[in-house]
Amino acid sequence: MNSNDITTCQIYKYDTDFFLISKNSPAYFAKEFYSTEIQNDKVVWLNYHSITDRIEIEKLCDSLRVDKLAVEDIFEKKRRPKVEDYSSYLFFSIQSALPDEQNVFVLEQEQISFILGKNYLISFQEKSSDHFIEVRERIEKKRGKIRSKGPDFLLFRMLEAIIDNYFEVLERITEITSELETRLLHNSSSETLKLIELQKRKLDQLRKIVLPLKEATSQLEKTQSHLIDTENHYYFQDLRENCLSVLEEIDTNKQILDGMTNLYYAIQGQKMNEIMKLLTIVSAIFIPLTFIAGVYGMNFKNMPELETKNGYFFTLGAMFLIALLCILYFKKRGWLNKK
Repeated sequence: MNSNDITTCQIYKYDTDFFLISKNSPAYFAKEFYSTEIQNDKVVWLNYHSITDRIEIEKLCDSLRVDKLAVEDIFEKKRRPKVEDYSSYLFFSIQSALPDEQNVFVLEQEQISFILGKNYLISFQEKSSDHFIEVRERIEKKRGKIRSKGPDFLLFRMLEAIIDNYFEVLERITEITSELETRLLHNSSSETLKLIELQKRKLDQLRKIVLPLKEATSQLEKTQSHLIDTENHYYFQDLRENCLSVLEEIDTNKQILDGMTNLYYAIQGQKMNEIMKLLTIVSAIFIPLTFIAGVYGMNFKNMPELETKNGYFFTLGAMFLIALLCILYFKKRGWLNKK
């Protein structure tokens, strides 16, 4: 048995006074989970840290009589997942998101699927990443109600942990947005605009992730399935409200970033106006000088000024005087002041 295979599955068994943690291979659970691991007096949570071993996962689902379409959904991403309510289990898949430390172009996300049955919950993570550290701590340290509740409450805690990750992603985007706002006021380069658009793209991706989970929690809140205690409907309602809060935060951040985009173009427009003003002033100074040069550049024979002694110096002095008067006039009108 490959040691890497053993670490891909972790199982928790617990009740009010007892808990047990163990690891084993997908092949073991495919054969023994239904017949050996499930116990009526304990909650069993089986978590897959990878779904690469498709054959063994399909065998496990066959032993639990999971519909083949649901099995396909474990391996194939769906944009609009919904809670599938079967007679002996509930199934649905969602997308998770994790905060990133670098300005990558897409959110770090993965698909997580759940099978909720009587006394057990199975979670399939697309890749090895831990969203459920706090859930494990609650089980191990007997914090809160989790050890005295059923697998539906465990599902609530796991979905809550995923939504908490959404808030962490938003906090990270908010931090980057604040940095970009300061940067924009001091250096409105095209690179700043790219980073602003990058954060907007991440918000759009996060919205597409959160909306299906909001719909799923709404279905879990209203379901009449015997697998979810009616007393726990309140908790799923709380999850739905948290999803709405995430969506509101997304809209707020999107509006801020849209405002920053408008500010960027306004700054660029102001810079262009300054350049055009400078060019206009220079042109206004040189127009009369060009006129004088043009007049005395004509090749007429009868131009008395051409024969004047020191005429060149008088004309050059007059040109400098006109230029100086233009500059003083523009200065007086405040056109040369840079705001």
